[in-house]
Amino acid sequence: MVRIRVLVVDDHRIFAESLAAALAAEPDVDVSAAGSGPAALRCLERAVAEGRRFDVLLVDADLGAAALPAQREAGPPPPSSDGIALVAGVRVSHPGVRTVVLAERDDPRRAALALQAGASGWVAKDCSLSRLLAVVRGVLREETHLPPALLTGVLRELTAARKHRTDSERLVESLTPREHEVLRCMVAGLGRKDVAARLFLSPHTVRTHMQNVLGKLGVHSTLAAVALARRAGVRPADLAGDVVERSGQPA
Repeated sequence: MVRIRVLVVDDHRIFAESLAAALAAEPDVDVSAAGSGPAALRCLERAVAEGRRFDVLLVDADLGAAALPAQREAGPPPPSSDGIALVAGVRVSHPGVRTVVLAERDDPRRAALALQAGASGWVAKDCSLSRLLAVVRGVLREETHLPPALLTGVLRELTAARKHRTDSERLVESLTPREHEVLRCMVAGLGRKDVAARLFLSPHTVRTHMQNVLGKLGVHSTLAAVALARRAGVRPADLAGDVVERSGQPA
């Protein structure tokens, strides 16, 4: 018999223990529980080291953990979305693990965020055990599971998110190569003087470039420019290894 290894991640201990006990009663399910995002990551790493990888994570949408290091580059998630931040972190560090988000209520916006983060399903916490098991087995067959009542709303959210990203990408494409490099430095959190030192430019020239970036992106602050850049998929400058050299690139 092929056994399914499930990790329940929920900071409500009674719920986590009850769900783990119910799942453990199934003959083909092995289950463990973790009470936070960091604890879940430790369980995943330990399982890999021991050759006992988990197959599915059941993650509380409202997990009360701090933002994971892998997510800080993109900015901290809202406090109520820490479970979704964990999903995104697991997608990066353990891409073979399927994740299913357990939610107190249906929320099309957050369900869409969960799918974008890499979740394979969104399930109500009060669903039946048979329904939850069907979802667990389904995601292992590469299926995506959503409550039927959420489908229209989730599709609308995903379509809107794609439009925002496309609009942002088009604005970023209007930047010159130098302005794009300045924007990457801004995304990395560098101030004007640090950007100037990195790009071998004067602070005055960098200020001009930053003003041009804000104008072309149609925003009025560095924070807004960085948020738009992230939506467009702009990577931050690699402060450790992506060193800019004097190459005759026009300022």
